[in-house]
Amino acid sequence: MASNDFSDLRALFLNCTLKPSNAAPSNTQALIDNSIAIMEANGVGVETIRVADRVIPPGVDEDMTGHGFDRDDWPAIEEQVLAADILVLGTPIWLGEKSSLATRVIERLYGYSGELNDQGQWIYYGRVGGVLVTGNEDGIKHVAMNVLYSLQHLGYVIPPQADAGWIGEAGPGPSYADPGSGGFENEFTRRNTTFMTWNLMHLAAMLKRSGGIPARGNQRREWDAGARFDHPNPEYR
Repeated sequence: MASNDFSDLRALFLNCTLKPSNAAPSNTQALIDNSIAIMEANGVGVETIRVADRVIPPGVDEDMTGHGFDRDDWPAIEEQVLAADILVLGTPIWLGEKSSLATRVIERLYGYSGELNDQGQWIYYGRVGGVLVTGNEDGIKHVAMNVLYSLQHLGYVIPPQADAGWIGEAGPGPSYADPGSGGFENEFTRRNTTFMTWNLMHLAAMLKRSGGIPARGNQRREWDAGARFDHPNPEYR
């Protein structure tokens, strides 16, 4: 029987709103807070970073200060990413797409994707990922598809129904946390956020307690050394 003790798990939420903390409240954070409340009620250690408050240059290297930038906060954020069993990206929708900061976060995650873990697998193996989306224009499923594909490509495991979101009526209108928007009361959003959060916790716990993804057939060092893990054409190297 699966355990509902998640006190050994850590989660990191990266809020990719375009608004820094001193500018305005974040509707994306308001939705994120629902997932955080569920995790904290079940013992998960949670951290949140508002990406707009940090200096994160564009690029796909581990540290961009070697490319003419005076400051790069991403290496310190990456330490928190690697310490977390669960990573959730929160993003608004702009022109039908995830925010530019969400794109930048994925690019910077990608900069570390060539590193290996202790078992010789890619560095993000054994972790789970999800996404939360807000906006007042269409695009939740498109944004979720893009973000979740990116995370799994980097090595994250994606549980069932690992996305949730809220959008208002098409066109300019109220945002998730605005008075009268109906965002907090929306049954679809409440249900999907809840299911996503529990699925993230369940899968993260399963992976953590089983030692992650089994290290067979997915080890870069072994492949480079000549192992072909039952590939039918071993003579082509």
